[in-house]
Amino acid sequence: MAGPIPAMLRGLIDDAALFPPGSAPMEAAVPAHRGYRQSWFEALVGPLLVPQSRLGDLDPGRRELRIGVIVDGDLERVAQDVTALPPQVLVVHYESRHPLERLAEFAPSWGRPVYAELPFGDEALDAVRPTGFTPKFRTGGLSAEFFPAPETLAAAIAGCRRRGLQFKLTAGLHRAVRHRDPETGFDHHGFLNVLVAAADAEGGAGVDEIAATLASTDAEALAARARRLLARSRPLLTGFGSCSVHEPLDDLTTLGLLRRGDTR
Repeated sequence: MAGPIPAMLRGLIDDAALFPPGSAPMEAAVPAHRGYRQSWFEALVGPLLVPQSRLGDLDPGRRELRIGVIVDGDLERVAQDVTALPPQVLVVHYESRHPLERLAEFAPSWGRPVYAELPFGDEALDAVRPTGFTPKFRTGGLSAEFFPAPETLAAAIAGCRRRGLQFKLTAGLHRAVRHRDPETGFDHHGFLNVLVAAADAEGGAGVDEIAATLASTDAEALAARARRLLARSRPLLTGFGSCSVHEPLDDLTTLGLLRRGDTR
């Protein structure tokens, strides 16, 4: 079912329900994802992300199920593990934290796009550029060290733009606007901040300007800037993984960027 989703938001959120902190059981995550595929916001949601180590537990049902494989096991076994999947499971991409040199040995034979999780810094971006992999950066986790400062993430975004690279983000981005979690005290990046900052970067903004956008907590100002961009595609940010689909959806509707029956 096609959803009334503007171009900037299409395929924005990969369904990471199986991963912390949500950690939904497989028997709940698959039906929930199928529900998204039949919803009015279907076009907002990307594939269900499934760890390689849990592919054997996947019961997709009768209809096609599009997944992204998180390679958390042996690279040598990826092709075998995927070949063993039922025919209705379609792998659309892979994501991996393995070293680039090892990943480059095996990933070309997988025949799908690969997101390589990288440390921040120009050295990693220079190394990934000739591989054809898309950089993936971690923006959250179970401790403060996994939450990069706005300046760090801004440098990565600007670095990708200079090198003609897209990028993906993972973790900590379930809310639209930058905020401090009252339980952990961690400062979370907002996915709306990132969307606007990436658009600024594509337009030639420098690191300081990008960082200022990432650091903003002004929801109304960010929403107003995003509203002017809704009809555009995302040339830099491919999307992000979130263990919740409904939290980002709720924020987008609350900010007036998305509404059921929208025809944008």
